[in-house]
Amino acid sequence: MIEIAEAVAITQDQPGTTYRALERQVDRTIGVKLFTLMEIDHDRDVAWRSYTNMPDAYPLQGEKPRLQNRWSEVVVDRHETFVANCFEEIAEVFADHALIRSLGCESCLNLPVVIRGRLRGTLNCLHEAGHYTPDRVAAAQSLKPAGALAFLMAESTRREGGANG
Repeated sequence: MIEIAEAVAITQDQPGTTYRALERQVDRTIGVKLFTLMEIDHDRDVAWRSYTNMPDAYPLQGEKPRLQNRWSEVVVDRHETFVANCFEEIAEVFADHALIRSLGCESCLNLPVVIRGRLRGTLNCLHEAGHYTPDRVAAAQSLKPAGALAFLMAESTRREGGANG
């Protein structure tokens, strides 16, 4: 958590500096191959990718309507961590499952970050099949405060008109 706190204090390249520190913390804590952050605007019912460690495969892009499926029931409605540890489970809920598999990822963990009672976004972690064991899922819960800091940094940077992450 120290690294993310130090990243938040830096004035340049925000929220990118904070996002990269969060990615390093996630990788040390639970391991990650593909890491993205999705932010949510409930009032407009849209989501957008605000960070990716694989921009060629998963570029930052415009807003998209939120999913309505088993994933959204778990993450959006109940604010619980979604875990899929095989390709078939990923294919059930993600339309881009073929791209996910082509990147060598067949498991995912989507960690909801809730701020003041509302889902603010998700930390999306993908890895090889079977990677997100019960121990890693439990360890992932410790990442929520760092995720909240990252999302709050992004919001603050946008309000100040300087998003350049």
